[in-house]
This record gives sequence, structure tokens and C-alpha cells, in this order.
Amino acid sequence: MPPTAKERSFLTRVRSALPTLHPAERRLGEFVCDFPGELASYDAQELAKFANVSKATVSRFVRRLGYESYEAARKHVREEQSTGSRLFLPSSDSRIEEQSLTSNLELGKANLDRTFATITQAEIDSVAQTILSARKTWVIGFRASHPFADYLRWQLTQVIEHVISLPGGGETLGEQLVNFTPDDCVILFGLRRRVALTEQLLAHAKECGTKLLYITDEGVDAEPSATWHFRCHTLATGPLFNHTAVMALCHLLVMRTIELSGDASRSRLRRIETLNDRFEEL
Repeated sequence: MPPTAKERSFLTRVRSALPTLHPAERRLGEFVCDFPGELASYDAQELAKFANVSKATVSRFVRRLGYESYEAARKHVREEQSTGSRLFLPSSDSRIEEQSLTSNLELGKANLDRTFATITQAEIDSVAQTILSARKTWVIGFRASHPFADYLRWQLTQVIEHVISLPGGGETLGEQLVNFTPDDCVILFGLRRRVALTEQLLAHAKECGTKLLYITDEGVDAEPSATWHFRCHTLATGPLFNHTAVMALCHLLVMRTIELSGDASRSRLRRIETLNDRFEEL
């Protein structure tokens, strides 16, 4: 069944209504499609001024979207700010900060501090030892999470032989998910915005008895099905999330895996370098 008006996201409502809106309302709709965070940050009079429309237009606009009042629309947008697109962050007050190298560096450092204040050395060691002893390690990521999954797989292949990143090009997930066993390690990246099948993947990994590492942003509640759940802080001043802590976590996991592997990892690395030299690939 199609979602009801109550279930649809704010932006879905706006985009669906645009073709039927009067010119002034359409101008307002196009404005909030580009800057939906403004609706959460300002009252109706202020939003009308930004979009160059009347306050009455704002009132008519939110009613056409199915909201009882402007405050009801603001409440919906605020709820979506915590888990939705970075578009929902207000833009007007952050433009100066976005240009500041200092503020971005400070936020990156703060994200690192907040992230690793909640992750223990024992947990990192446990993940690394599981990776080393696993039959196979599966690294999964979609959208923004996909490059981190590929990066972690690429780095881990320096240490272990059986590591696979999903989804693979041109493949359906079922062709690989069928291979999960209790002797496997699954690393699932669930950074905003998460794909709809994330919950199904978590449930499948649990059903198969795998050891599961779930890596998310700070906006996700503790996941009971995960063996480990690391939440990376991603606060940023602009329209993109700051993934400094995510990359640092990937680096830490690989380095600790190499350290715990000992001579075995050094032997594999030597063989890799020998082959690189022989084939003159680098």
C-alpha cells in the first residue's frame, strides 16, 4: 500500500504538491526543497521573508501539504533533521562557518574525541581477533557507506585472504548473503542516510549466527543484534557529514588486526610486495 500523507517525508510531500500549487506557493515550495532546514529554524513570518512570499502564503502552503498548522510542519522537519538528509540543516547562519578552516578542523577533532570516548581497546582487540579467526569477513555498505566498506576491505586484504565487500557490481545480495555462516564476521556500515534494507541485513546476520560489527553515526540507538556497535560522531557545519571519525576507526581496526596477526601479516605483506615488483604494477 502507498504511504499515507502522515507517513510521507516532508520533502516527498512538497515535491508531490509542486505541480498543483499556485505560483507564490510553488516559489515557496521550491525554496524549501533547496533549504528545508529553514522551516525548522524560523517562524512563518521569517520564512515568508526569506522566500519573498506573504505569511498567508506560508499558511496555505503547509495546509496543502496536509499539516494542521505551521508548527506541525516545523515539528515534522525537526524530527527528520536527526536522521535525514543534510539538506535539513539550516543554511543561512552557517555560511560563514563553512568557510572557516579552523571551525571545520575543530569539529573533526571533536568528532574523534566523542567517538573514541565510547570505544574501548578491548572491543577493538575483540573485533580484530574475530576478523583474523573468521572463515570469511563480509564488509557491507551502501551510498555514503559504500566507499568506507570498499576501503576497509582493501586494507584488510593486506592481512587476511577471505574478505569480501558487498554489494558487488551487477550482483544481487542474495547471491552472497546465502553464504553467511556462524564462522563468519560481518561488518555493516549504516551511516546516514541508511537504505531501507538495513534492518533486514541486521536480522539476516543474526539469524546466520555471524559475529556482527555495526558502524553507524551517532544518531542510531544501540543495536541489540550486533556483537559490537560503534557510533561515529559526524557533526559538521555544512551540508555534508564529517566522516573523519569513520575513517579513523577503519584505520584503527586494520592496524590492530595487523598487530595481532604478527608474523603472519608480515609474511603476507612481503609476498604481496614481491608480486607487485614482479608484475611492475606500482
